[in-house]
Amino acid sequence: MNLSHVPWLEAAVLLPLLGAIFVGRLRNNETARALALGFSGAAFCCAMLAWQQFAFGHAAPPDLLHDWTAGRVGLSLDALSAPLVPLTALLFVLTTLVTLRTKIRRFSFAWSLFSETVVLATLASHQPWLIIALLAIGTVPPYLELRARGKPVRAYVLHMGLFIGLLVLGQWLVAAAVPSGHFSLWTILPLVIAILIRSGVAPFHCWVTDLFEHASFGTALLFVTPIVGAYACIRLVLPFATDDVLRMLGWFALGTAVYASGMSLVQREARRFFCYIFLSHSALVLVGLVTTSPIGLTGALCMWLSIGLSLAGFGLTLRVLEARHGRLSLTGYHGAYENTPILGICFLITGMASVGFPGSFGFIGAELLVDGAVTTSVYVGVAVVVAAAINGIAVMKAYFLLFTGRKQSATVPLAVSVREWFAVLTLVALIIGGGIYPHPGVASRYAAAQQLLSNHNYRAPTAEHALTLNPAAQTHSD
Repeated sequence: MNLSHVPWLEAAVLLPLLGAIFVGRLRNNETARALALGFSGAAFCCAMLAWQQFAFGHAAPPDLLHDWTAGRVGLSLDALSAPLVPLTALLFVLTTLVTLRTKIRRFSFAWSLFSETVVLATLASHQPWLIIALLAIGTVPPYLELRARGKPVRAYVLHMGLFIGLLVLGQWLVAAAVPSGHFSLWTILPLVIAILIRSGVAPFHCWVTDLFEHASFGTALLFVTPIVGAYACIRLVLPFATDDVLRMLGWFALGTAVYASGMSLVQREARRFFCYIFLSHSALVLVGLVTTSPIGLTGALCMWLSIGLSLAGFGLTLRVLEARHGRLSLTGYHGAYENTPILGICFLITGMASVGFPGSFGFIGAELLVDGAVTTSVYVGVAVVVAAAINGIAVMKAYFLLFTGRKQSATVPLAVSVREWFAVLTLVALIIGGGIYPHPGVASRYAAAQQLLSNHNYRAPTAEHALTLNPAAQTHSD
């Protein structure tokens, strides 16, 4: 049997779904966790093999017209999605791995596996209506968890309902405009607002803070860290975006990046702090996407990967701390370093990597993003740097509050387990390894950027749009 022709991608998508069916029938939480970890790990292995299959040219290229008849159900990898699928599968594996006994009753492994299937299928999809259907289905598990926990769901339901409705309306308008080839602002606007809602861009961000406040940390983390809003933006909006759409999307995202970084400085709870740090970074990814310059787009795609690694590790570190200390407050010093020094080190490394500290993979993405932003506008570049600087200050502030101060006495063991060591050190190794030898990751993201820019539908900013973004260029031209 030729392994290069095995449908590894389809196996990676279907294995978690099969696991969800089996795990959902179990009543023993320990058995459910072990079985969920096995299915999730198998899905990760298949995702890695699918990536290698694509890298060596053995995977079938995307064929949007014949995917259904070929039996591929519209799933295939390209330069953009090839590393995103295994990265997302890894996040699900590590989240399941570090779920301790104190949390297994609150975290649904069956719904986690179901969510993994939906997210992996979304990142491997190219057909607009299939992406929309999967995005809509992906909103169900967090809602069911909130209902099961007796938490308020109004904010989440309102935003997700509006998100799905605008996606359907916007895609219908775009499909109707395809024959004429004229895509006005009003045609694309529903899709843009839907992307802003799903990405948590201000003023549509309150559902994200509400989700982190009321859902389990693991569920909230896995719902936001794949950044499927950016993927939907690339597949649904950017191929038809006008200059006005790019300008509006860019300014909303830039404002959110600065606003969320400032909010992270004043939070009194660790969960809300992490939420705003994530919103700021995910907004920076959108800023890079709408620059549509090769450098800026490459930087945004590199930052997408670095955020997936660094902020996932950052969030998992907070989750491990919560399992030992309960909800973490940022109003006093906890002195957690003496009991769990490895968590303090991982917290600092992952947090600083997210803001582009030298020596980490995030540094490369941040540098490329700033270069691309400055090319578009000096003011945009300055705002990106300011947001990153504030995020760095917020990370250091949170580190001192959580890990320094007087040592806290405990009546239960607080040492880090082997599973937790493996999870956090895996992410740290990937972050540092990507910083020491960044060429493969940058080359992969540059290839994806070139593929997007070479697409005849992907609109680069016109000279008029560039002048509008950069008043200095307008003055110079005069």
